[in-house]
Amino acid sequence: MSRSNGQARGQARLSEILALAPVIPVITIADAAQALPLARALVAGGLRAIEITLRTDAAVEAARAIIKDVPDAIVGIGTVLTPQDLERAQKFGAAFAVSPGVTQDLLSAARETDLPFAPGVQTASDLIACVTGGFELVKFFPAIPAGGLGALNALSGPFPQVRYCPTGGIGETNVREWLVHPKVAAVGGSWIAPASDIAAGAWDKIEQRARAAAALRPASQR
Repeated sequence: MSRSNGQARGQARLSEILALAPVIPVITIADAAQALPLARALVAGGLRAIEITLRTDAAVEAARAIIKDVPDAIVGIGTVLTPQDLERAQKFGAAFAVSPGVTQDLLSAARETDLPFAPGVQTASDLIACVTGGFELVKFFPAIPAGGLGALNALSGPFPQVRYCPTGGIGETNVREWLVHPKVAAVGGSWIAPASDIAAGAWDKIEQRARAAAALRPASQR
């Protein structure tokens, strides 16, 4: 199945976004009032692409505030589960969207838009659905529980064209192991801005972690 023009533009833009930094902070935010100082700390540390997950009531308000008032941030929406989530993300100005898994309804909706979209995969069947639907830049989730680098190596055999943003179980202690993989475009992780530091307003700590993460480089960019 060939890509639509909008889908092709979206996948190209997603590749550009993932090339900005080796780590995409995955943010679950409970209080929208914390969104602006959090985003400013991440951007100051060198991580402009930020994924706000749709796991809390504050998520949409937080994302809208960052889009409006932190112009250097590139705001994506995570935990996209339905075509309606995808449509809502595009309407309020999200720069990209990410799902934890994949359904045919979600892929069909994503094909009709130019919003950069990374479907979540875990199995070969997931990848068949994505590749035949024109999606070759995907989220591997949950990366560690799904088999880690061994699983990614195995999947890379029959799907050599696919690149990944692994997320789930990746942190400061193992991020380098993932970034040396030639099929990894970037990784996603919550360790940059843990909920405890967001709640405490520990923006300096978050900026420091962002700076350290931004200094890393995936193998594809070396």
